[in-house]
Amino acid sequence: MSETEIRRVFVANRGEIAVRIVRACKALGLQSVVGFSAADRDSLAVRMADRAVCLGPAPSSASYLKVDTLVAAALGTGCQAVHPGYGFLSERSQFARACVDAGLAFIGPTAEAIDRMGDKINAIAEAKRVGVPVVPGKERLESVAELVEAAGEMGYPCLLKATAGGGGRGMRVVRSASEAASAFSSAQAEALAAFGNGTLYLEKYIEEARHIEIQVLADHHGNVCHLYERDCSVQRRHQKLIEESPSPALDAKTRAEMTQAALALARSVGYRNAGTVEFVYDVRAKRFYFLEMNTRVQVEHPVTEAVTGIDIVREQILIAMGRPLSFTQGDVRLQGHAIECRINAEDAWKDFRPSPGTVTRWQPPADDGVRLDTHVFEGYRVPPYYDSMVAKAIAHAPDREAAIEKMTGFLRGFRVAGIATTIPFQLKVIGHPRFADGTVTTTWVEKQLMPELGPQPTP
Repeated sequence: MSETEIRRVFVANRGEIAVRIVRACKALGLQSVVGFSAADRDSLAVRMADRAVCLGPAPSSASYLKVDTLVAAALGTGCQAVHPGYGFLSERSQFARACVDAGLAFIGPTAEAIDRMGDKINAIAEAKRVGVPVVPGKERLESVAELVEAAGEMGYPCLLKATAGGGGRGMRVVRSASEAASAFSSAQAEALAAFGNGTLYLEKYIEEARHIEIQVLADHHGNVCHLYERDCSVQRRHQKLIEESPSPALDAKTRAEMTQAALALARSVGYRNAGTVEFVYDVRAKRFYFLEMNTRVQVEHPVTEAVTGIDIVREQILIAMGRPLSFTQGDVRLQGHAIECRINAEDAWKDFRPSPGTVTRWQPPADDGVRLDTHVFEGYRVPPYYDSMVAKAIAHAPDREAAIEKMTGFLRGFRVAGIATTIPFQLKVIGHPRFADGTVTTTWVEKQLMPELGPQPTP
């Protein structure tokens, strides 16, 4: 691939990831244009960008999800490339294809790769083809009867998943035949509403599981590298809450096998740019299985940046320019331990109810070495229309114990007013003996932590 000249990047997203992309552009000497909805007119990304353009009203369906509007805005502001961030249209092949057809570089994988890996059934078939282990299951369920038959053969519990899914939507655990009908209908309805596709498939549900993902980067010159793993096992309703690297659950042999499996899969589909290959790790059997591939930058990418020293968003932009990766696999070394806490505008003691509103105080501790990725400032109004995440705190230290200690001090010293946040809850998690000993699983928060949560701490 010949090099593509990119001078100005259109940021097709909002919140902290929009800020992150703008900063990466500035570091590379590129201009940035942020597309924003009416609700985000006064956002930090808009203030930081070289230019901003309103996409439409607050609802994402009328702004951040309008393919034609985004492409027209990018072209109209003289951009040569579009960065989709995560969420919204980042994994929609229609958007990637529309950008390329309009002469814009899409800072992500090709539309073909998104199609091949975005559909879970296609991705599982690809994984099987290259010898990557997959969870036993049944593809494309057409009815409740098929669900009951398949579950009876593989044994309960099973997990219903949406083929076009992500973020836990369209997922239901089925523990008996009596639950099949309600689980099927609710999962299908949720998948259809979230993704416009109600197709479901079934997997054997692994009770004691850890969620491990491998970050990969690939350029147009045949270079495909992994940046080791992230452990995302602290979850609630399949939503990640805390991520860390390296995983405390993996030994060197399993880590090597997992990273090689991720590389094999990425190479098999001719993958380009940043992607994440996700696995479930069966704690009891000490075996891993392929789950899915996320064809975009992840929320938790700063964890990997901390332990490898590699700027993933910068690499994304350079790859889109046609440049080779700035490093080789031999250059990638794990350095210390990193932990990321997602800080959401939610009240954990009220079933994680969203807490939109005006931030009257936003005072993170100063000079403590913890990275804070955020779009929030004092006076900012958290809108009710979008994801509730307001910040990500990333602590990096020589070892895991020191990283936990650093994160604890940071969260304890963080002062926020005007909105509820998950900071008190995060302190409960990282202060728990189970988290300290590194033995949590994907169901730990809901099954064990929540029942023993106790009264809400006094600020």
